[in-house]
Amino acid sequence: MKELLLLLLLSLTFRLTLSGSVSESQSVSLLPHANESFNISYIQMKNAGSCSYFVVISTSCSSPRYTSDQISIAFGDAYGNQIYAPRLDDPSSGTFESCSSDTFQINGPCAYQICYVYLYRSGSSGWKPESVKINGYNGEPVTFYYNTFIPRDTWYGFNLCNDAASSYKVSAQKWLILVILGFVLSFWL
Repeated sequence: MKELLLLLLLSLTFRLTLSGSVSESQSVSLLPHANESFNISYIQMKNAGSCSYFVVISTSCSSPRYTSDQISIAFGDAYGNQIYAPRLDDPSSGTFESCSSDTFQINGPCAYQICYVYLYRSGSSGWKPESVKINGYNGEPVTFYYNTFIPRDTWYGFNLCNDAASSYKVSAQKWLILVILGFVLSFWL
């Protein structure tokens, strides 16, 4: 009887954790979007430290041969640490030519796992990045796949920070279920 009850509890725990993972993965948006409310003047440096980030931006082969547009980047973590580079482009050096990758070292406040990135383009040439890879100080390298033209005069990109917070919440729920299960089973065995 104890074995049957144990099997039933383990099955229930497995189903609860699996259902949390499936619903969580459906809410992740993998397409870049415009963020009209993103305002660079609201950036706050919550951490007084200064860290270096290596950012690799690959330009699509279907992008114009070169761009004379001004390209800016802002990225950060779920805790409000934000890094901003007002101008990455340099048309005289061949930055952002089609079928190329450019690496930048950007200094800013020390952030945890990078979970959002926005690009800003001003000008009339047009530009289509393939991807943006950010090697952070306190987190794993993360790559955001654009493969679409950046609209003019708007912040355009990804914000997966809410998904990271919900992932932590689901993980905490799974942990709590396992602790309760262990507590209940300790009385039976």
